[in-house]
Amino acid sequence: MPDSLTKVGTHSDVIGSTAVCEARIFAQLLHQAARAYGDDTFMTLVQEGLTEDTLTFTALERESAQLARGLLARGVGKGTRIGFMVGNGPDFARWLAAITRIGAVAIPMSTLLKGAELLRVLRQSDISGLIVQRELLGKDLLSRLMETLPDLAVKNSADLRLHQLPFLRWILSSGDSLPRAIRSTAWLTEAVGTIDEALLAAAEQEVYPSDQMVEIYTSGSMALPKGVRHGHGPVVMRAKYLQKKLAISKDQQLIATMPMFWVGGLMMSLLPALVAGAHVICKERTVVDSRYAMGSVQAEGDEIVYPEGATLWALGMTETLGPYSYGDVARVPGFPLCAPLDHIAEGFEVRVCDENDVPVMDGVSGEIQVRGYALTYGLHKLDAAEFFSADGFYRTGDLGVVEGSRIHFLGRAGDIIKTGNANVSPAEVEEELQRLPGVHSAYVVGIPDREKGQVVVAAVVPREGEEVDTTVMISAMKQQLSSFKVPKAIYLIDRNDVPMLASNKVARREIARCLAEVHSEKSHH
Repeated sequence: MPDSLTKVGTHSDVIGSTAVCEARIFAQLLHQAARAYGDDTFMTLVQEGLTEDTLTFTALERESAQLARGLLARGVGKGTRIGFMVGNGPDFARWLAAITRIGAVAIPMSTLLKGAELLRVLRQSDISGLIVQRELLGKDLLSRLMETLPDLAVKNSADLRLHQLPFLRWILSSGDSLPRAIRSTAWLTEAVGTIDEALLAAAEQEVYPSDQMVEIYTSGSMALPKGVRHGHGPVVMRAKYLQKKLAISKDQQLIATMPMFWVGGLMMSLLPALVAGAHVICKERTVVDSRYAMGSVQAEGDEIVYPEGATLWALGMTETLGPYSYGDVARVPGFPLCAPLDHIAEGFEVRVCDENDVPVMDGVSGEIQVRGYALTYGLHKLDAAEFFSADGFYRTGDLGVVEGSRIHFLGRAGDIIKTGNANVSPAEVEEELQRLPGVHSAYVVGIPDREKGQVVVAAVVPREGEEVDTTVMISAMKQQLSSFKVPKAIYLIDRNDVPMLASNKVARREIARCLAEVHSEKSHH
């Protein structure tokens, strides 16, 4: 066995070619797709069983050109930061294409954001312009924005000067009776005539693979949102790679199950479909579940089922534009969170390191680190030294252990429970709890303890209509796990009471806080 392991993805991971194989920036991808697939349908929005909007490949190129010319006329250009809060569908594709083909930075924003969360992302992102879908799922997104920014209600001009958002100059939306501070889409269309097609083409020629294309805002269970920056070259390369790995073909119908304002929907449906000539079907309500973010899976009840021949994705993240690893098997006993990292995607290197960024030996756990062409080249407004090693590896915060040529994922570094002198992986304990009769799901956390630093406790959600006995469960766990891994207490919670983040991830910090309070009260009684 090697003393340490660095796994490198190679071009042999991908075979085949498409009509857009030469594209290196988004505008080239857009033009080549329009020429290759023409009036074939690219995207359809379906609401309540009825087709609301349909977009062909030719129409995407033509309609985004009109919007791009309007943006150029209104002062948007190379590097201008434009936010857009739009749900899945043709409008999302139109705005993404219009913004990026002229070298501006597209910043898709979650339609789930509101209040303080929304304000933080708006301020952090330094946007100059903001496009807001008027209504989504019966909710008025523009009213939500007005509530977040009450100064807008008293503005008599749409030429904005807001102390909360000092770089924001305009907000664009659609519909009747817009507030004075909000511009209509007509503001762009009225200006299109001042920019001819030749000037648009000239602007596109000045966009390079190294230029920033998108900034995707994401949040983990333990951190505030961060803007992840990606360039044209990496985005297009990864779109072509993922189209091959997902075996997406021309005329294939894809159901967009993940929001496109996050990396799952963007990189696993919209962009690979543009590469392949496939038809993306969007429903107004998407399934916001990270288990489906990397495609190739089906659901049967609460279980994830991998169809025959599906890629067994392991780890991926916004910083790597989706999955960067996959396994030969779906799961390995003792490592329940994902497939092992048996293979690394094209253009990436992966290693497991200690706290000094030194690769660990076989059998030793450490932090998983990633380096490569499609890795983010920075987080907006954040110091690179906090996240990157001196030799350019990204510190993912994920823990792994090397086993020969394989890497096993242990969990997030912040989730590991340190009790006494031992480390406990919550995932391992959760896996055993979920094997017990009547258990729907389990969440294991560490709570403060004066003697041991932390003790292991669990919140368990029973299956609907079934009763469970926590005393019996603890006894059963003692038969399956070392004593230091067995929860000191198990508390039952209703499925609907599990706290969630806006990203639809379980809020483990909130679970830990609640369990610490309950456990303290029980201990004093």
